Parts: sequence; structure tokens; C-alpha cells
Amino acid sequence: MKKHLPNPLKFKFHFLFLTLIGFSFIGISQTSELSVEKIMQDPNWMGTFPSNVKWSADSETIYFDYNPEKNTEDSLYKIDLSNTSKISKVSLEEERKLIPRYGDFNKARSKKVYSENGNLMIYELKSGETTQLLDLSESISNAEFMADENKISFSLGENAFIYNKKAGSIKQLTNIKSGKAKEEKEDKTSEKDAWVRDENLELLEVVNQRKTEEENEKAYREATAEEESFTFYLEERNLSSLQVSPNAKFATFKLITREGGENTNVPNYVDESGYTVNLPARSKVGENETKVELAIYNFEKDTVYNIKTNELPGITDLPDYVKDYPDKEWEETEREVVPTTVYFSENGEHAVVNIRSKDNKDRWIAKINLETGELNTLDRQRDEAWIAGPGIGYTFYGNEEMGWLPDNKHIYFQSEETGYSHLYLLDVTSGNKKALTKGDFEVFDPELSNNKKHWFLTTSEVGPGERHFYKMPVMGGKMEKLTQMEGNNDVYLSPDEKNMAILHSYSNKPWELYLKKTKANAEAKQLTEGQSEAFSNYEWREPELIEFEAKDGAMVPARLYKPEADVKNNAAVVFVHGAGYLQNAHKWWSSYFREYMFHNLLTDLGYTVIDIDYRGSAGYGRDWRTGIYRHMGGKDLSDQVDGVEYLIENHGINPEKVGIYGGSYGGFITLMGMFTEPETFKAGAALRSVTDWAHYNHGYTSNILNEPAADPIAYRRSSPIYFAEGLEGDLLIAHGMVDVNVHFQDVVRLSQRLIELGKEDWEMAIYPVEDHGFVEPSSWTDEYRRILELFNESLLD
Repeated sequence: MKKHLPNPLKFKFHFLFLTLIGFSFIGISQTSELSVEKIMQDPNWMGTFPSNVKWSADSETIYFDYNPEKNTEDSLYKIDLSNTSKISKVSLEEERKLIPRYGDFNKARSKKVYSENGNLMIYELKSGETTQLLDLSESISNAEFMADENKISFSLGENAFIYNKKAGSIKQLTNIKSGKAKEEKEDKTSEKDAWVRDENLELLEVVNQRKTEEENEKAYREATAEEESFTFYLEERNLSSLQVSPNAKFATFKLITREGGENTNVPNYVDESGYTVNLPARSKVGENETKVELAIYNFEKDTVYNIKTNELPGITDLPDYVKDYPDKEWEETEREVVPTTVYFSENGEHAVVNIRSKDNKDRWIAKINLETGELNTLDRQRDEAWIAGPGIGYTFYGNEEMGWLPDNKHIYFQSEETGYSHLYLLDVTSGNKKALTKGDFEVFDPELSNNKKHWFLTTSEVGPGERHFYKMPVMGGKMEKLTQMEGNNDVYLSPDEKNMAILHSYSNKPWELYLKKTKANAEAKQLTEGQSEAFSNYEWREPELIEFEAKDGAMVPARLYKPEADVKNNAAVVFVHGAGYLQNAHKWWSSYFREYMFHNLLTDLGYTVIDIDYRGSAGYGRDWRTGIYRHMGGKDLSDQVDGVEYLIENHGINPEKVGIYGGSYGGFITLMGMFTEPETFKAGAALRSVTDWAHYNHGYTSNILNEPAADPIAYRRSSPIYFAEGLEGDLLIAHGMVDVNVHFQDVVRLSQRLIELGKEDWEMAIYPVEDHGFVEPSSWTDEYRRILELFNESLLD
């Protein structure tokens, strides 16, 4: 007879029992040094590790967040290059005086302008002095040097200004105002009233004379008045991204009209008021009416006009998926687009813009005719799935890698044209394009050197599970590898480019700070050593990086945790990472550190654990990234099933003893596995899971599944709620009630579906004070106690 999950009372008994005996289970020969309580407590027990690294402007000091005192929050610490063995806490007074990372250097990099507390500031690198240039009634932002470096542009309110440092003068460049222009009052005099007025003027000479004098005075004033300066009114739109060309001839800005859909309220039942309070949350996929226009302010002509996107190549192209709906009429109309950012050449004579189609299937890079607003397309990247990848950015949010070389002729950008995100140069005069990097690897965060003769960039050339920092000639050529430590090297280059501060980690070693000269053969010196004694006393496993072959022939990367032979129980647990587009089968410290420690506990107890970078994961190029297009729960799920087959064939796993768990996207895959692959997965823990993609957000979901009304096939085959009748194994559902990302409503609807289907072997654990990412150690502990008991009762009995 099939065993059911324990009821809540039985859960309580088991948890108390497990705590008392130190998680030593019947039939398990080894008592683990780990426990759920230990690994799910406040992470401070692990030690203190550096983060948010930055350099002083003079390149003499490294600053970073650190917490050796175990306070509620990290504090700012520093290491001076003159004494790298000393770590000092930064005083509040010193922190306030630090030059921010944002701002703009002049060409010689001897001065930096920035805004601080709404004031315009300038920093002199040689003297180390900071001077306040302007303190105005409103906050100053977006300070930049002009081509004439005596002039600095900045934004104030909704307008752009130039400060002439030499003359000490301020000039307003734009005249932009909210609301609408005043309209001439329409004469609404009725026919009857007009007759009465005209009769009155005809009968009374004085009244008629005064009216004539008034009209003459008005005409004189209008004829002799100075012409009003041009004013551009925003009307119902919001202004964004106002920037001035370096030659101060033009400004560009975005006009945003927001018409969002109906938001979902998330009830907070434990608000401090004692009342139920609705938390405002996002709308659902398909409800996104935001419109973005790009405008040019021509100072010489004193006018504003929009760029013209109607002639972009392929602007009316229909997506391929329309062939699945032969009975629907599809009209080839001009698609809506979203211009993200305008990039001016250093001399201000040229400008290019990055434009995305709103359906995110096209990315155009176009040169702007600043005099007319017309576009000349330089590059088009089309993807029938969706445009993304490292350095390519996202619709509405931008964040693409793009800019100009100092020759005012070449632009650089990243593209997935070859299937992997690489760095390109393009000559805007000839249209010639050149790939600077090539191969089956990805490029991250390319940055021009101070002298503009080299690139500094991070790549996965060594392997998808490693990250290293390189130097390369500006026009391409051999890349010089500047980091050597195996794992991940997150490099922060000093402003003078002589040194690298490196955050480095390995699969079983959390992040630590290192210092290294910017040379390939220099030695990296470790500056921090943050592991606590309690954490370092346990021998954390280095998971084995493997590949197994999927049924379609793809080689799937994974992390494998293997138990010792004397405790092996022939049971396996499959962990599914969240976010979909995320990488976890790598050689550095995982962002899923709690799960990593839990996997060590499971392995101590005899389980074999596999953690798969399934289709849709980051780090493996375009085809892997888009492998889930129009079918989430397709190849991303079959990769989990094929991983189980690999374990059965190669590691002696009993096919009747396989469990699966994960959170967010991992929870979604867990549900799909339990509902559609019951012969593979006997138990599953679905945490903060999406149960119906039509109820998730627009930005993420519409890329992968299009919109529900346009592509219902994709949603029906991708949403677990449509497959709930397939549940046969033991299922635990866990969710935070104040989750404003994946709403608690998701699992409420699913639970009703399971009730109506008469399913018995499932339980739900709810967490009244938790959002999508849990905060309270007690919640983490409760959740993972339940997961552990689920696997022990369902897979080992």
C-alpha cells in the first residue's frame, strides 16, 4: 500500500526526534557533523567575506564591505597598498569624503566631475582636492565633460544645462516643461448671445469704442512683443535619459508613457498594525502598454523631433510561431520598439542608438541623423526566440555593452551572431564589421583601457565553469590571460590600471579578496581570510563537474556529489537551480550556498546528489539559453530525467529512490517532474514555485512564451496546473505568503486543483512572513527539515 506524507503533527514529532538524536536516521550508518539547524542558521556562522569592492580615486586603497564584528549589516573596510596586512574599518567621516565610482573623467583622467548631495563637484587627481562648483536650488545629476573640457553639462529638474568653469557661468540648453501648453480659449458664445452682444455694440457707441481700443492695444502688444522661446511640453509623458552631445549642439531624451495593467495585491496577514494590509505587486504577463519614444532637441533650430523607426529593416516581420495558428489572421504591422540608449562619439558629431523590438525578437543598432531624426541601420540581430545574452541587455532596461573608439569612427558592441556573445567593432562610415573575439565561449564586461589601446575583459574561454580576466589589443589579436587562480576571478582594476583587486572563490571555498599586479606572471596575494573555525572544521566537498548525454545528443553539464561506499543508500536527489537563466555547475562558490551545504549533508547521509545546468541555463551560448523557447518543462525537464538515467546506469541508483527539489524556477520544474514524470521522481519539494506562467510577470515570461492571448499553446504546455492529474509520488509545496515575485496565489490555485482531483499524497507548508527569498533562519530551518524528512520517508523506507 502506498505511503502518504506525514500529517503536521507527525512532522512535529519527527523534527523533535531528529533534533534530539542529531539527525542519525535508522538505516544510515553515519551520523553527520552537519544538521539542518546548523547550515540554515544566520550565514554569519560561516565567517565574514568581502563584497562590493572599489578603489580609491588615487589607486592607493581598496575599499570593500566586510563584517568581522558580526553586526546586523556589513560595514565599509579598507586595505592600503602601503600595508596590505592591515584591514581597517572606515570611519563615517572618511566614508563621506570618498569620491564615488560614478562620474566622468576628462580625457587625461586628471579630473573627475560628479554630483554629490545634489551639488556639482570636481576632483583633482594630482592634488587629491575636491571642489564644489555649484550648489543650486535643485539636485544636479548626470555631470559630464564636454568636448571643450572647460564646459560641463548636467541635468537639473527636467532640463539640461552647461556650466562654463572658465567663465563661471551657467547656460540653460533645453526648455522642457511638464503638462500641456496653454490653449487659446474657444469662443463658445451661443447664437442668441452673439445677437444680443452685436445689438448692444451697435446701440451704445462708448461700449463699441472701448472694445475697439482694447483690440487695438492687444494687436500692438502682440506685434511689438519679443518672440517667446521654444518650450517643449511633456504632456502625459515622463522624461528619462536626458543627455547632451559633447559638442553641445543636441540633446537626446526618452519620452515614456506608462499604461500598466492591473496589479495584483499580495495580502500581508502579519502586518505590525494587526490588520491585513495589501502589498502592491506586479501585473501579469501580457499587461504592458508602456510606450517609449526617443526625441532629439536641436539647439540651433530650437525645436524637438522624434527619431523615425518606421523604416527599420524587418519592422513588420511576423514571428515564426504564427504558423501554429493557421485559423488566425495575422496582420503585418509596424511593431512597437524601445530605444534604450544613445551613444555620442567623443567629438559629438555622430550618434548611434540601440533599439529593441517590444517583442524582443529584434535588436537594431542604427546611426542617427541628428538633423532629421532619420536612422541608418548598421546592424540587425534577429532571434525567433528572444534577444539576450551577456553584454546584450534587455528590452526597456538597456544595460548593453556599447560605445565609441576615440577615432570617432568605430563603435563596439556585443552580439550573439555566432551563437556565443562576442565583442565586435563596426565602422559607421563603411559599415564594415569585425569580430574581436571568437570561439565557443562568452565575453563579459569589456572595458577600454585608459589610453584606449587595449581591452580588459572577462571570458569563459578556459571553460564554461571558469572565469578569467584578459588584456587584448584594441583592434583585436591575442588575449593575454591576467588571472591564474582556478575558479571565478571577479576583477576590479585600479584607476591607474597598475593593480587588480580580485574577488576569487572556488566550488568549496567562499569569496576572498586578493591583490595582483596587472601582469600575467605576477603572484596574487590573499588579503582576507574570512572562514570561521566552525565552518572550516568541516571538509566541504568539491563537487565533481561532469557531462552526460541527453536523448537529443546534447552534452549536459552538472555537479555531482557522491557518498562514501559505506553509507551509500542507492537513493538520489536532483537539485534544480532557480532563475532559469542562471549557471550553477561551475567551479566557484555558489549563490546557492545553503543548498550546497544541504547537499553535503545529504551526501553524508548516503544520497547521491546531482545539480544540473539544464537547457535555459546561462553560460553555454544562445542555443542553450533559448532551448526552452515556447516550452518550459520541455528540454529543461527532460535534462533532469536524462540525468537520473545517467545516475541509474553509472552510479547504481535505484530507480525507485529518486527525489527532486528546487525553488522558484526549480520549484516549477519540480512540479512538472512530479506531474508528468511520475515514473522517474518518487518525491519532490517544490519551493516558491510558478504554477501557471500566465500569472507571472511580463518582462521574463513574454520573452520565453510570448503573450498568452497570442500564443496560448506555449502557456498550456508549460504550466504545471494543467498537468496536476499526473501526481503519483509524494509532494511537498512550500511558499512564502508575502511573495511579491511569485505570488502565493499561484500555490493556492494549484492546491484547489489538487483537492478537486482528489490527490492525497501532498502537503503544503506556508511561511506567513517570508517573501520570495527567505530571510528568517527559522523559516529556512523549517523548510529544509521538511525536505529532508520527505526524502528520508519517501525514498528510504
